[in-house]
Amino acid sequence: MDVARIQAALRLLAKGLEELAAGLGDAEPGEDERTAALIEEWGERGLSQSEASALFRKHGFAPQTAGGWARGEWIALGEDGLRYLTAKSHEWLGERR
Repeated sequence: MDVARIQAALRLLAKGLEELAAGLGDAEPGEDERTAALIEEWGERGLSQSEASALFRKHGFAPQTAGGWARGEWIALGEDGLRYLTAKSHEWLGERR
């Protein structure tokens, strides 16, 4: 089993479903709007892994999105073991206001 190919296929499928959903109209907010809402709700507080995953799900993202945000330096793990949004996240939101 080629795990890398399966992962790539799943990413393409997810992207295609996102495109399909977007094509159905503006009934749901786009990725930027959902990202902004997530950042606003998260704020400055620290979240556990399960709390962060639940917040991502609430705003229409897969819980695994948090890992991508961490690699992109939008989330940092604090010394207390909680996840915090970085200045990069807050700056992104500030640029959209």
